[in-house]
Amino acid sequence: QVQLVESGGGSVQAGGSLRLSCAASKYTYSNYCMGWFRQAAGKEREGVARIDRDGSTTYADSVKGRFTISKDNAKNTLYLQMNNLKPEDTAMYYCAARVSLLSGVYCYGARVTDFHDWGQGTQVTVSS
Repeated sequence: QVQLVESGGGSVQAGGSLRLSCAASKYTYSNYCMGWFRQAAGKEREGVARIDRDGSTTYADSVKGRFTISKDNAKNTLYLQMNNLKPEDTAMYYCAARVSLLSGVYCYGARVTDFHDWGQGTQVTVSS
């Protein structure tokens, strides 16, 4: 089990940037598929981006070209760089982890419910 803690959320103007961080208390991210998810008020949780154990990344179409997911295995920290933020990005953002024994479909093909460990979330609010 991995304990995850998000930080870096806040309120910004449209077009601004934020960098979210997700710190793991015990284990390195090397053996995990890591993902960022978000949930807006009254809506279902959706995937934003994920990074596999080999460093490969995938993104939701809505954030491609604007968001970048990365990880620092030495620091056990996951990041989400968010640029050119839009009001539609307003949501609670969560990081999550699932054990990944093999790179590939088990990460990018994973469903939201396949992720075992979740952080408490950090709020991102984008004003127009």
